[in-house]
Amino acid sequence: MTTDLPITANSDLHAVVGTGPVGSAVIDALLARGLPVRAVGRRPPSDPKPGIEFVEADVTNHDDARRALAGASVVYHAASAPYARWPELLPPLMHGIIAGASSAGARLVYADNLYAYGPVDGPLTEDLPWRASGPNGRTRAEMATVLMQADAAGTVRAAIGRASDYYGPLGRMSSAGDRLFLRVVSGQSAQLLGNPDVPHTYTYLGDFGTGLVTLGANEAAFGQVWHLPSAETMTSRQFVHKVFEIADKPERLSVTPALLVAIAALFDPTVRAVREQRFQVERPWVVDHSKFAKAFGAQTTPHDDAIRRTLAWYDGITE
Repeated sequence: MTTDLPITANSDLHAVVGTGPVGSAVIDALLARGLPVRAVGRRPPSDPKPGIEFVEADVTNHDDARRALAGASVVYHAASAPYARWPELLPPLMHGIIAGASSAGARLVYADNLYAYGPVDGPLTEDLPWRASGPNGRTRAEMATVLMQADAAGTVRAAIGRASDYYGPLGRMSSAGDRLFLRVVSGQSAQLLGNPDVPHTYTYLGDFGTGLVTLGANEAAFGQVWHLPSAETMTSRQFVHKVFEIADKPERLSVTPALLVAIAALFDPTVRAVREQRFQVERPWVVDHSKFAKAFGAQTTPHDDAIRRTLAWYDGITE
């Protein structure tokens, strides 16, 4: 439901900014724990979840952010923006959410990706330097820096949870979204970028949401960056094979040539932003979540189970 001013304070209230794939996964994880949830976004979700309140707000407006987040004990920043416009749109989101969470006296958990690191050799760990060179990667590094500086200054208690390429219900725009699952259920070839025979960590959205909620529930998590748990890493070809096998469909895989991506990037800003991160699919991309596992444990959804749930969701939207 949409809530107008005033919003009643609740010391157990968890506010989720953004109702896309990650925000929805966080909401599911919070509801599974029986916690009161407020979703915040520019427009009501098309398929609202029962048992939550919804507040319509533009959190880039600091007054709106303070109103929408009033009374929350934990805020989850799961808001995003069109891929090609991150440098323009993500900084105002971060500054507004920090202002709203600080005003509420709430802890802030940020759902991040791995772009800030840039190209790496070896497993990805939280102590890697931030060496992103492209616009989207630099923007992600900037946002993380702003948030950790706000934590160090005492403006807001903050934690960052990072996950790899995600898949699952609602995750349509991911590299493991429509180009894989929708095409499989439709009887078409799966499409991949990069080298399908190098190891690549994929994160199930349910595990992404659960990991962020775990951070929000633990004071020891704040002031730090965490890699959220994912099921075992395999090559992209092996992952795609599992999808076809579980779907019981003939396996067909198409790898988009690098030259075609380069040509398309000359004309399409979204493809240009995708090409910026091509290093992630050309070399091993293995995410180490041992820090999280040591601190909080790491129970993940096996890929077979997560793939079944994802295929069932895609079957539902294609009926």
